[in-house]
Amino acid sequence: MPADAAHTVRLTCHSDTPGGALRSVGARVRAVSGGALAVTYVFEGDLDRLRVPAPRIPRIANRLWQHTCCEIFIARKGLPEYHEFNLSPSGEWAAYAFRRYRDAAPLADESTARELDPRIAVRRAAGKLELDAMISLDRLSPVLQGLQLSLALSAVVESQDGLLSYWALRHPPGKPDFHHADAFALELDQAQAAAQSSSPSPSR
Repeated sequence: MPADAAHTVRLTCHSDTPGGALRSVGARVRAVSGGALAVTYVFEGDLDRLRVPAPRIPRIANRLWQHTCCEIFIARKGLPEYHEFNLSPSGEWAAYAFRRYRDAAPLADESTARELDPRIAVRRAAGKLELDAMISLDRLSPVLQGLQLSLALSAVVESQDGLLSYWALRHPPGKPDFHHADAFALELDQAQAAAQSSSPSPSR
């Protein structure tokens, strides 16, 4: 895969919240053929000091952000509508559609769960936890069928004492707010990236 087919970014901890157990939180995102986004979150640090939800049967669940959870917000560049996915290390997830800033309605129910299931996979090693997910854009909304996407990548991390830290690609001024327009800091040309990721590597 060409080096520029994937975007690798580092999330920063909000200055008002504790994040001392982690050395870093990163993410990788790329468009893949078939109208989907592949996203990976990488947590590095003293994982024993964190509360990480235990594996469960994959299902839709609410309020996942009250515990350790990865989040991705997806918008078509220049439009007020956006979508949110919550991705828990437990395998649980949720999806929402927004007409504008924080004007939301649940996007998935039991009848659409199979189509939107992000297929969360978690890998854990010494000092590192990785979460993979696949977001099917063509199942979300026709609004996302343009070339240019604006993405906000973020995570909520719960420590063993129950305190939450908030990590994002970009934080707006003031309190943590993953929905703020400033948070949509990554632009992705999904058509170009998907074409790159499906092209054969050049011979050497």
